[in-house]
Amino acid sequence: MSHLPSPPQKHKGEHKGHGLPRGSERGSSSRDKDRSVSVSGSVPMPAGGKGSRTNCSQATPQKVPNRLINEKSPYLQQHAYNPVDWYPWGQEAFDKARKENKPIFLSVGYSTCHWCHMMEEESFQNEEIGRLLNEDFVSVKVDREERPDVDKVYMTFVQATSNGGGWPMNVWLTPNLQPFVGGTYFPPEDGLTRVGFHTVLQRIREQWKQNKNTLLENSQRVTTALLARSEISMGDRQLPPSAATMNSRCFQQLDEGYDEEYGGFAEAPKFPTPVILSFLFSYWLSHRLTQDGSRAQQMALHTLKMMANGGIRDHVGQGFHRYSTDRQWHVPHFEKMLYDQAQLAVAYSQAFQISGDEFYSDVAKGILQYVTRNLSHRSGGFYSAEDADSPPERGIRPKEGAFYVWTVKEVQQLLPEPVPGATEPLTSGQLLMKHYGLTEAGNISSNQDPKGELHGQNVLTVRYSLELTAARFGLDVDAVRTLLNTGLEKLFQARKHRPKPHLDSKMLAAWNGLMVSGYAVTGAVLGLERLINYAINCAKFLKRHMFDVASGRLMRTCYAGSGGTVEHSNPPCWGFLEDYAFVVRGLLDLYEATQESAWLEWALRLQDTQDRLFWDSQGGGYFCSEAELGAGLPLRLKDDQDGAEPSANSVSAHNLLRLHGFTGHKDWMDKCVCLLIAFSERMRRVPVALPEMVRALSAHQQTLKQIVICGDPQAKDTKALLQCVHSIYIPNKVLILADGDPSSFLSRQLPFLSTLRRLEDRATAYIYGSQVCSLPVTEPCELRKLLHQ
Repeated sequence: MSHLPSPPQKHKGEHKGHGLPRGSERGSSSRDKDRSVSVSGSVPMPAGGKGSRTNCSQATPQKVPNRLINEKSPYLQQHAYNPVDWYPWGQEAFDKARKENKPIFLSVGYSTCHWCHMMEEESFQNEEIGRLLNEDFVSVKVDREERPDVDKVYMTFVQATSNGGGWPMNVWLTPNLQPFVGGTYFPPEDGLTRVGFHTVLQRIREQWKQNKNTLLENSQRVTTALLARSEISMGDRQLPPSAATMNSRCFQQLDEGYDEEYGGFAEAPKFPTPVILSFLFSYWLSHRLTQDGSRAQQMALHTLKMMANGGIRDHVGQGFHRYSTDRQWHVPHFEKMLYDQAQLAVAYSQAFQISGDEFYSDVAKGILQYVTRNLSHRSGGFYSAEDADSPPERGIRPKEGAFYVWTVKEVQQLLPEPVPGATEPLTSGQLLMKHYGLTEAGNISSNQDPKGELHGQNVLTVRYSLELTAARFGLDVDAVRTLLNTGLEKLFQARKHRPKPHLDSKMLAAWNGLMVSGYAVTGAVLGLERLINYAINCAKFLKRHMFDVASGRLMRTCYAGSGGTVEHSNPPCWGFLEDYAFVVRGLLDLYEATQESAWLEWALRLQDTQDRLFWDSQGGGYFCSEAELGAGLPLRLKDDQDGAEPSANSVSAHNLLRLHGFTGHKDWMDKCVCLLIAFSERMRRVPVALPEMVRALSAHQQTLKQIVICGDPQAKDTKALLQCVHSIYIPNKVLILADGDPSSFLSRQLPFLSTLRRLEDRATAYIYGSQVCSLPVTEPCELRKLLHQ
């Protein structure tokens, strides 16, 4: 079996039995349903669920730092003053465990995770818990965003042997790194229904002393089973599955789980999952004359509109929060992730291409406005995330959502101006509160706020259309739009004076690659050079700061240093599969947006390195990590789920197809076929778990269009034809500029480009598909007709 069936869980939960990808639950919100977690392995006991966020009485500030003070990761540095003798992941910790014959306590999280903060505050600042850990365990702290390989291996164990997964993830390992017990968040002390972290540590300590051999045997048995179940290989199969069948099944599974009223594909929590929206748009394009095709388009557009109107979108500062805690997209988990912004910018740009509705393009521009303002480094790179928690006022304990919520009193004081022409006495504040659903009592229900931290507070969410709000008060629609925008700007200026959420200033190659795509695709679709320039600057940043010229390898991370500098860990953290796959995709999108072949050349070089480091020459597909980098880990995995981020194998399948279209190199087409064959069993079983790979399967079996524009890159007629292509939703294509130079990079790759001629010395478009070439055209309207066929 190629994939380990996950138990019921919230972060990669099965939906109606289909394994619907819903995004990773990166530290669940304090307003989510209680999630008790059973620790796994041979120490049976109930584990911690979500306890209250009160300080432990034993916790005292520590002035002497532990060794994590020397790490660059913001998450590790958050634990640098714990009384726990933390080690970073590495040989020093492993050697100590073997020498002293102690189990390893591995704790994995990330710096903007709400429940990671909770456990750090309640348990890892606790002197008694620190003493227990230091005496009987070797404690290792890992930033999951720095080491996704470590996270994936042990999350596979936790999901397989308990009733869920999430962060913080806490796993106990043998000195040989084999897991034997695991769970997620633990409260510090025992409760009525849950065993506390202190008790868990004591029980594991006693089991290690009294039954160590049994623990080791069980650990080896579980590891062997996980290895067999996680294997993804071509086996004896010769061909990938039918794209038509996989498309149909994936669509039907999504259709069954669709929320007709609010959009999305689950009850709660609800994640954006752009990979699903991308699949639905692609499905619509290939079935647009059918009822199912229309249905797919409606599902995607309605979901995007409901998300944009909901509280998951920050209406004051733009950008999207991590997920919604309810099915209405109303009350979010307030964390903001870079990878969500990147993918959603593309999704809203595609919605604009398909619908022509500027509502969607405005949302896309707003997302990128937020990223530019809040997550950008002066060197061109982008930071990872902003936290959900922040102090309501300086010196007060952080609370989730404090930066983003509003009371009626605050809004009334900020917007007291009367609105002229209304049919009843009305202030700007009252107009805004009506439109965005603010109430005196607050619009957050008590079951979404069990600790009462958000009592009387409001999340802005669009309750009425502009037309309805205008009609309610007898106002002109344009006047209402202006008044609301002015009001939001005043709220934005006032919000600047609040304590800001923590910024994770770590910069990841993978997420910056997604951001290159976000800016390049949106800029090309909307014809906005300034957005494309941000993509160019980010690509330059990646090449300057995250690429080793000598080895051709990407680095995984770098960090914001003092004075706007960029710093690296020593030794550097080298890239994983997703870093290569997402950066290559970004560079291909950037080439199509700029027609600068240098980006395409670099993409080819990175793909070569990816093939060398990660390709499984026996089983097909790509491993998530280098063999050398993951040495010692009990599993070497191939990511097989499109969730909050697409699987790097799914993205690689698309990249290989596009690179074949750009170069004609047969090796990349062969690799793509092998990859699709390797994942065919997973696609057949649960196609909805891999919607991005199903899209790649369709692109392979339908063949990509090669759209060639012959012309002077700077000429108006050339730009008009290029913009025509960018304005149309065509997911399965490569766009090539042939400038007439036979010595150019692309002409050397595709010699037929040198034979193409311009008609009457005008920029001319040719379309190649299924071994057929269209008649050349010179007018954008003619090209548009051909592309819509």
